[in-house]
Amino acid sequence: MNGKVRVLICDDHSLFREGVKTILNAQPNLDLVGEACDGLQAVEMAEALRPDVMLMDISMPLLRGFDATKRIHRALPDIQILILTIHDDEELVARCLMEGAAGYILKDAPPEQLVYAIQALSRGERYLSPRVLKGVVNAYRAGNPERTQTKYDLLSDREREILVLLAGGDALKEIAQRLNLSVKTVDAHKANIMRKLELHDRAELIRYAIRNKLVEA
Repeated sequence: MNGKVRVLICDDHSLFREGVKTILNAQPNLDLVGEACDGLQAVEMAEALRPDVMLMDISMPLLRGFDATKRIHRALPDIQILILTIHDDEELVARCLMEGAAGYILKDAPPEQLVYAIQALSRGERYLSPRVLKGVVNAYRAGNPERTQTKYDLLSDREREILVLLAGGDALKEIAQRLNLSVKTVDAHKANIMRKLELHDRAELIRYAIRNKLVEA
């Protein structure tokens, strides 16, 4: 053990990862141990590498950042997860914190703020960037300190994966091959998704996914 904070980056944009790596590599007390490019890989690498802090984007393929956060926090609660995203929507902040994130910072934050946030989480503290904190405080003052349960919360982890793939345009056969499931099983999951979300066709499903930032428009 060299006393350094072991950090794992999870973001699907390679250019952004390179920028973050440059920031981290300039810090003598931070050790970049790996990088993931989608949510499922983030979960796998968290289990394999056991970093101290993970930098987690929200908008990633296969498994969204808040769902990856939920899985990692449930299995490996000692890993501190810092959401690093462009989204400052209060509901998304609340969702990430409820799923186990210890911090939330925006991608336009200055490098020194990112470094401070990582160090804070490594000490067991929480960190919210100033703009995010303002939104949380405003929500609390408005009488909404906690997010109420949404239809999305009713979905299982597997249903959330399939929802993202369906909204991204994948056919049932393609989803089955990717997730190593039968087409019949995927179709059953699709039916459950539509029922739980009260959707009637794929067009409504896509609109729902875009509106809730599960896929990009």
